[in-house]
Amino acid sequence: MRELSLHILDIVENSLRAKAKFVEIKVIKNKDRFFIRIKDNGKGMDEEMLKKVTDPFITTKSNEKIGLGLSLLKQSALSCGGSFEIKSRAGEGTYVAANFKCNHIDCLPMGDLKTTILGLIVTHPEQDFLFCYQKGEKKFTLDTREIKRILGSIRINHPELISYLRKEIEEGIKD
Repeated sequence: MRELSLHILDIVENSLRAKAKFVEIKVIKNKDRFFIRIKDNGKGMDEEMLKKVTDPFITTKSNEKIGLGLSLLKQSALSCGGSFEIKSRAGEGTYVAANFKCNHIDCLPMGDLKTTILGLIVTHPEQDFLFCYQKGEKKFTLDTREIKRILGSIRINHPELISYLRKEIEEGIKD
């Protein structure tokens, strides 16, 4: 993957395949590091799977023979002086954390984070997302549970609402 936002998309899609109904995505950027944290309430993994989940030849998908997402994220983080961590418990969910040294020559660009977050919300209206973005002192939070509570019976992927969400996200993570 060529962008960190695509890593985020891949990990969140893993969460959704693991039956997560709620996914928390945190992206923090300070002057020299990106921090990405993704936590879900999906089915999680047992200790045996957790030990080998970053092996590219291990996957939980029955129709595929390789699982590159976590191994590529780990490699991307470590190759630029960062770190990678994964925790999971069967029946409780999974937590993935990676950080990247921004000014390292091998650090991937963030990519189109705005479209990634909007796309996840719009294409998975039945799931809930908490998206937190922090750059320096500026913080932005978008919680679909709160939006859905206000909307009542209106679906979060209603065309007019998509425009609103796009503007909110663009304003919230503007550089």
